[in-house]
Amino acid sequence: MTATEVKGRARGLAGLGVEDHGATDDRPPLVLLHGLTFNRTMWGPALAALRDVDPGRRVLAIDLPGHGGSSPWPSYDVESVAEAVHRAVTEAGLERPVVVGHSLAAVIATVYGARYPTRGVVNVDQPLQTEGFIRFVRSLADRLRGPEFPDVWQMFVASMHMELLPPEGQELLRSMMDARQELVLGYWREVLERPVEEIAAAGTVGLAALREADVPYLVVAGQELEPSYARWLEAALPQARVEVVAGSGHFPHIAHPDTFAELLALTGRERWL
Repeated sequence: MTATEVKGRARGLAGLGVEDHGATDDRPPLVLLHGLTFNRTMWGPALAALRDVDPGRRVLAIDLPGHGGSSPWPSYDVESVAEAVHRAVTEAGLERPVVVGHSLAAVIATVYGARYPTRGVVNVDQPLQTEGFIRFVRSLADRLRGPEFPDVWQMFVASMHMELLPPEGQELLRSMMDARQELVLGYWREVLERPVEEIAAAGTVGLAALREADVPYLVVAGQELEPSYARWLEAALPQARVEVVAGSGHFPHIAHPDTFAELLALTGRERWL
């Protein structure tokens, strides 16, 4: 069986397509959330590696709304998607999972950790200081909404540096990428339309909740953090630990699945940070 052929029990929970692995025990379950335009199969290499270093761990890999086996929604605001994930977690009978999110889904995982019972959050290569990204996306708003969308989206894809991945990793991502204009614009609606002050305020409240609850928070980055951002993160979320998987681009979990699986295995401890 290859890394991309690791299969769990496919099922539907709270209207979302999921793949359920392992069995509930004293280790906190893992909930895996993929990035925008991908689907739950992106976790295949990491799940194959996890099977060796943390066998039998309960894992729920979820297709976000509009992706993979989950139906489209009319809108995809972060709070509503986090709530849907929590409904799926509840229907699966999981308690206080460790929520793992890649890229945009790391924001969803962060919101989840601030609002619902959790044993921790794993943020895979997603900065939490988003003002610069918001300004950049808004500068491209007309092009994103018009016929130039495919060309603009390729610019974002290039910034992910898939070329740093092994060939099988590159093929895995390209085979699943579903970059529909309506899907991207749906998930970026808040970025394009919500007042920046509201987005910043919501982020501040969420980080304060994580900080006050001392929720374990692991950042797995594909390159060293910018020093100014590292200082900001340390002040905003003092309990955050950063692990850099160098040379991985935007996909450390695919570039080095064994290393990533070992980090996930550590979350099975009572206090893992």
